[in-house]
Amino acid sequence: MNNPRMDVRRLQMLLHLSRLGSMREVAEEMGATTSTVSQQIAALSREVGTPLVEPDGRRVRLTPAGRRLARHAVTILAAVEAARLDLDPDAEPTGTLRVAGFATAVRRSLLPVAADLAAGHPRVRLRIHEHEPAESLALLASDDVDLALVYDYNLAPVSADATVETMPLWSVPWSLAVPHPASHARTRGDAPAVFGAYRDHDWIVNSRNTADEDVVRTIASMAGFEPRITHHADSLELVQDLIVAGLGVGLLPADQPTLPGVRLLPLTAPEVTMRSHAVVRRGRADWPPLALVLRLLAARAA
Repeated sequence: MNNPRMDVRRLQMLLHLSRLGSMREVAEEMGATTSTVSQQIAALSREVGTPLVEPDGRRVRLTPAGRRLARHAVTILAAVEAARLDLDPDAEPTGTLRVAGFATAVRRSLLPVAADLAAGHPRVRLRIHEHEPAESLALLASDDVDLALVYDYNLAPVSADATVETMPLWSVPWSLAVPHPASHARTRGDAPAVFGAYRDHDWIVNSRNTADEDVVRTIASMAGFEPRITHHADSLELVQDLIVAGLGVGLLPADQPTLPGVRLLPLTAPEVTMRSHAVVRRGRADWPPLALVLRLLAARAA
């Protein structure tokens, strides 16, 4: 390294380039020209004494050294922002926060927070990606997002990873959704008894996550049968449509409206509870934009 001093704005450009993959998009993000971004990345390469980008067709990509420096830039820029706020507590957090989360959490938690940010903290912006939990956690691990909104079930818990920090948000009881009217429906008894009444039905589970299928198989095993998993659907609305069409039964949240042809049967002993969580990489929660959004999420969940 020829020069240990690195310009913070150039580091910001490199980090954006690692995330966006295009100098034009970096220029749009930072209110600069593409030429300026290119010149600043070149200057940063000279500062550190090694090439940081290389041609990739008509675009560019980071070299291995560029990717390593971009990973360091996350920590460096977070520290700079924290120091700025420490010296000036009234300063507004600023930055773009990348969030991956499942649809319900985006609607229930993140959209209200987006409104809070627009009203009170306009310099913090969100980039929202809709994903199932495993996808969101993979994006978090690869530093493609800063925050993951995920879920699990009490009967299908996800083990905590030592590389992340998890903050509980809210939980919702789930029920067995069946066609209505259904003369043979069993509405009383524990969860295995309710499941047992539908042992001969087809079952509907999520197409992009195995957690609810794990719950279905767990309770069915308690009732002494193997569920006939026939349909896979990601959309809760589609699950309801399949049930109305008489194509099967499945799990649905107990706190949401259902179509006229769907009946929710409560599940107890054991209960089925979906639990939502906000997950960040360990050591990143103090980055002011992320810390702000976590506080707003916690306030909304309280």
